[in-house]
Amino acid sequence: MKLDPVSLRLFVSVIEEGTIAAAAKREHIAAAAVSKRLSELEELLGSKLLIRTNKGISPTDAGLSLLYMARSALNNLNEIVIQMREYSNGRRGSVHVLANISAITQFLPGLINSFLDTYPLINVSLEEKPSLGIIQAIGDNFADIGIFTNLPHGVDIEVFPFREDRLVLIVPLLHPLANRTLVRFHETLDYQYIALRSGTHLNFQLIKAANDLGRSLRLRMEVSSYDSLCLMVQANLGIGIMPKGSALIYQLDHAKIVELDESWASRELSICVRSRQSLSVAASLFLDHLIGPPN
Repeated sequence: MKLDPVSLRLFVSVIEEGTIAAAAKREHIAAAAVSKRLSELEELLGSKLLIRTNKGISPTDAGLSLLYMARSALNNLNEIVIQMREYSNGRRGSVHVLANISAITQFLPGLINSFLDTYPLINVSLEEKPSLGIIQAIGDNFADIGIFTNLPHGVDIEVFPFREDRLVLIVPLLHPLANRTLVRFHETLDYQYIALRSGTHLNFQLIKAANDLGRSLRLRMEVSSYDSLCLMVQANLGIGIMPKGSALIYQLDHAKIVELDESWASRELSICVRSRQSLSVAASLFLDHLIGPPN
C-alpha cells in the first residue's frame, strides 16, 4: 500500500467525526472499508495512530501529528485542482503582448487595468516593439497578441481594428510655428526635427512624407520614447511629430501642440494574432477585451 489522498481523507474524517460509522456515513463508504484503510495506514507508517474505546476514537500523539500534516496535504491537493480549473476557464494564465509606443502611451494602461480588475490571476506581460517587428514576431509565434500602427505586410496573421490616433506637431513656445493652430507638413521641413528612432513606423512615415514632397527630413536627433521627444523639443533642440493622445499625457510647459493638416496624420492602430482559434483561454479573453467597444 502507498500513502494516498483517500486514506488520509478517511483518517481525518474519523478523527473529526469521532467514530468509524459516522466517518463512513460522511464519506459515503462502508464502515468495514474505512476500518481496513485505517489499519493499512497504521501498518504503512509503522505507528499506532488511533485509540479505540467504547466512547469512540481519538488520535495518539502520532495520529495528532498526522492529522495536521494530512489536512495540509489535502488542502494543497485541492488547491492544485482549483488552480488547474482556473487555467481551463481562463481565470488564471498568462498573456504575452507586444505593442508599439503609441498604443502603450495612449490606450493600454487603462485597458490592462480594467482587464486585471476582472481577471486578477492572469499575468499580462507587455513588451514595446516597433510595428514591423510586432507583425513579424506574431507571425513567428513569439507572442500571443500584437498591437501596431496599420501598415502593408505579407505576414500570415489575423488582424482586427483597435483604435485611431492623430499626429500633431510639437514645437517650442518661441518657435516661428508656435503661433499657428494648423500647419501643413511641407511648412515644417525647413526646421530641424527630433524624431523617434529608426525602425519605428512614425520615423518611416515622416521620412516617406518628406520624400513624397521631394524634400528630406532634417533630423537633428533620434530618441527612443515620446517622453524624450517632448523633453528635447522643450529644450529648443528641434520640433517633433507624435500622436496627440500621447502628447497630452506630458506636461508641455515650454512647448505647444499644433494641429497637422495632412490626411496621413490620421492613423489606424490594429491588433494582430497568429490564429485566434489557437489562443489560450487567457489570451482569448484579453483579445476580446481589447476589441470590445472603447471605454
